[in-house]
Amino acid sequence: MNPSGQVAIVTGGGSGLGEATARALAARGARVAILDVGLARAEEVAAELDGVAIKCDVSSAENAGAAVAEAAKRFGQPRILVNCAGIAIALKTVGKEGPHPLDMFRKVIEVNLIGTFNMIRLVAARAGELEPLAGGERGVIVNTASVAAFDGQIGQAAYSASKGGVVGMTLPVARELARSGIRVMTIAPGIFETPMMSSLTPEVQASLGKMVPFPPRLGRPAEFAALVRAIVENPMLNGETIRLDGAIRMAPK
Repeated sequence: MNPSGQVAIVTGGGSGLGEATARALAARGARVAILDVGLARAEEVAAELDGVAIKCDVSSAENAGAAVAEAAKRFGQPRILVNCAGIAIALKTVGKEGPHPLDMFRKVIEVNLIGTFNMIRLVAARAGELEPLAGGERGVIVNTASVAAFDGQIGQAAYSASKGGVVGMTLPVARELARSGIRVMTIAPGIFETPMMSSLTPEVQASLGKMVPFPPRLGRPAEFAALVRAIVENPMLNGETIRLDGAIRMAPK
C-alpha cells in the first residue's frame, strides 16, 4: 500500500519507536493520528507532522474506541495501524519481596497484549468497510512484539508473556482478516534506543550495544520505522513476525 493520502493510526506515537514511525509515515504522505497516554509530547510531534494527537488508553475498550472514532472524524477512516504502545517491568516470579504481584503481571498483559488486540479489532472493523485499493487491499496492521517473546530473560515473565501473545496471534488474525483484504504483521525488535534506554548511562548503553553481533550497537528508532514502511508498502508481507535485532540472542540475564 502506498501510504500517501492514507490515514494512519500510531499508538505510543509520542516517543521512541512510535514517534519515529509516525514521522516516517508522514514523510510518505500519510495523515497520522498519534494515540498516546502522554498527550503533551504527542501534541508536539503531531504539530510538527500536521497530524493529530489523541489521548488513549489502549487497554480500555471505551477509551480506545473513542480515540479511533476521533481519529476517523478528523482525518477519515484509517487503513494503517501501527501498535507501538507498551510497558515493561522487571520482576522475578518469586523475588526477595515475595511472589510477583499479580496485579502488575495483569497490567502488562492488559496494555501490551489486550491493548494490541483491542486496537486491531477497532481499526480492522473500520478498514474492512472501505473500498479496496489496487489488488484488493483495504488495510495494513503492524504490531510491536520483542525478542523477549523468544529469548525472555530473568525478570521478564510478564513482558515475555505479553509479547509472546502478540507473536502468537499474528498469524490467526492475519488469516481471519485476509477475506477483508487486511494484512497483519509483527516486528520483534531487539535492543533499541528508546526512552527507557535513555535513563541508562552512555557506558551502559554502549555495553548493551556490544552484545549485538552486527551492527554492534543499539538499534535506532528510524530503523524500526523503515521496516514498518517496508511492510506497509509490500503487499506480500503478511502473517509473519520479523526479528529486527542484529542477530542478538538474549542471555538469561
